[in-house]
Amino acid sequence: MALNTIFDVAGSGMNAQSLRLNTTASNLANAQSASSSAGDVYRSRQPVFAAVARDAMNGSGFSAIDGADRRASAGVQVLGVVESDAPYEQRYEPDHPLANEEGYVFYPNVNVVEEMTNMISASRSFQVNVEVMNAAKQMAQRVLTLGQ
Repeated sequence: MALNTIFDVAGSGMNAQSLRLNTTASNLANAQSASSSAGDVYRSRQPVFAAVARDAMNGSGFSAIDGADRRASAGVQVLGVVESDAPYEQRYEPDHPLANEEGYVFYPNVNVVEEMTNMISASRSFQVNVEVMNAAKQMAQRVLTLGQ
């Protein structure tokens, strides 16, 4: 893998984890938002990622000599952000200002503990990608000093 490819891989990972942190923050901010109807209730959102592979040998990704798959990772692609289809929470609170005519208030399907875990995981993944970029930068700087 070329040294400049490392920056592309780590950069795409940082972008993906940044999006993951933003969706987690949005979910946590709306975790206790109430709604008077099921159609207006906030739904938890999650990003969908896919590994992007590039062909490392002759554009084929397959070695005829040993039959090994030679595709190498080239980063992370964000496919989109999807809304959760988990059921929302319906509470009987007849005194609530947003209660419907039956006395129910609708709350989002956001699991705060799960979102906090996602936030910690995304934060650490982002940190690892920063460390990879710093290590690659240091290696590139050392290569440049070899000729001196």
